[in-house]
Amino acid sequence: MLNLNSRVDNSNRNSLQDPVSLNVGGEIYTTTLGTLTRCQDSMLGAMFTGQIPVLRDNKGHVFIDRDGKVFRYILNYLRSSSLDLPDGFSELALLRSEADFFQIRPLLEEIHQYEAKVPLSLRGGPLGAMIMVKVDSKVRVLHFNLRHGPENYELRTCSVRAFSVDLFCTWTAFLALLCEHFSYRTSQGLTSPHPSNPRQNRLKLEWVPRPEDLPLEQYNKQRYRGLAVSNPPEVERTDDIMNRHWSPCEITDMQGFMEELLKVSLAEGFKVDLVIPDPAEVLCCTSLRLVKC
Repeated sequence: MLNLNSRVDNSNRNSLQDPVSLNVGGEIYTTTLGTLTRCQDSMLGAMFTGQIPVLRDNKGHVFIDRDGKVFRYILNYLRSSSLDLPDGFSELALLRSEADFFQIRPLLEEIHQYEAKVPLSLRGGPLGAMIMVKVDSKVRVLHFNLRHGPENYELRTCSVRAFSVDLFCTWTAFLALLCEHFSYRTSQGLTSPHPSNPRQNRLKLEWVPRPEDLPLEQYNKQRYRGLAVSNPPEVERTDDIMNRHWSPCEITDMQGFMEELLKVSLAEGFKVDLVIPDPAEVLCCTSLRLVKC
């Protein structure tokens, strides 16, 4: 039972002494004032330096009405300045919410960095999430003048293949992951694609690989753009590798795109549910459906 009338006197800093016992949502913790005030500008820092009054339960523990089980990770971070989570930790969203409530900014930064390294499936992604993919390609004939000199031009013709992908996904975080995985290659450099509707459910990709017989100048003049894989492969971090420049891998056909899409989606827990027209030829399909299991 809480004693709502029992508050720490802000004028008496010595009313809080080591060790400090906390009741956080029914979970009891014992720590020190130094740990609790490690981040001076956090809510805990304000509470345990007397800037904010605190409550005590009927056993004298300082009471905080927050999630008690997740608080252990917050307390351990304050003790070691390191975010240590068990393998398969699935409550990142809750931990982020608690860290935000307590306004522990360094911990929030650590959580964001941790989230960037783990699969979306470990962040509480929804079971039953669905991906619908429709692909198409068209051959276009391009006529252009190739300049050999001031008054010397040659009319040339080449074929280019334009690819398009219309992708719908009910899990918006997965769409964001795809936008990080792929990049457009333009004359200005690499740019990330973006979902094409305000609700962030649909991603439209369009690209034209440059054929060998089409000069780069003419390719750029047509405002064509290529598609590349943005994320470097997982490699051992040695000094030699760190100093080596990594070039994004070009997607030159639809099979290459399907391979990348399947690698990303299967790693996040999706399973192939429907392939049109031939289930045995998933890399050459025109329509694909995946469901998160």
